[in-house]
Amino acid sequence: MVKPEDVLSFWADEVGPKGWFEGGEALDRQVRDRFGEAWEAASHGAYGLWLTSPRGSLAYVVLTDQFPRNIFRDDPCAFSTDKSARAASKAAIGRDWDASVPDALRHFFFMPLMHSENLVDQERCIRLLLTRLPGDAGTLLHARCHREIIRRFGRFPFRNAALGRESSAAEQAFMTDGGYGAIVRGFQSASD
Repeated sequence: MVKPEDVLSFWADEVGPKGWFEGGEALDRQVRDRFGEAWEAASHGAYGLWLTSPRGSLAYVVLTDQFPRNIFRDDPCAFSTDKSARAASKAAIGRDWDASVPDALRHFFFMPLMHSENLVDQERCIRLLLTRLPGDAGTLLHARCHREIIRRFGRFPFRNAALGRESSAAEQAFMTDGGYGAIVRGFQSASD
């Protein structure tokens, strides 16, 4: 059975900051092979005991928020445990457990809020980054970009195909004009 430290040592030490957001088939396969069964178990309610400690909660959030995006890239299952991840994240943040983990990993407690298609969650993510992790300008930039997309569309258009949702004309134009990358470049230009 997978333990919290298995998840955290893999994510922090083996993958590390350079690999966290690059993705790619090699990483997707590695996550799927090592943690696919654990994710499946978590999706059916396993690993509740992990939620009784800061590091266990962080491992649960990574398992249910980050890993499915690798295991099920471009598939609706990539988002199927988002609600569980958000609940775990909010509970841990409410206990200030995010302050108990290294700064390099703390932002993963906030990622389920950034991945939410709810503007209230988006706003909370930004507030948390500003107050609890003020030195992480990169994550804050991406949080602001995610919030902007939710403000504009009320959802993430880049998920539409995977979720079988029809894109509006505005969403199609957004994707054609560079999508998320264009939003990031716009925010970067504004801060220069």
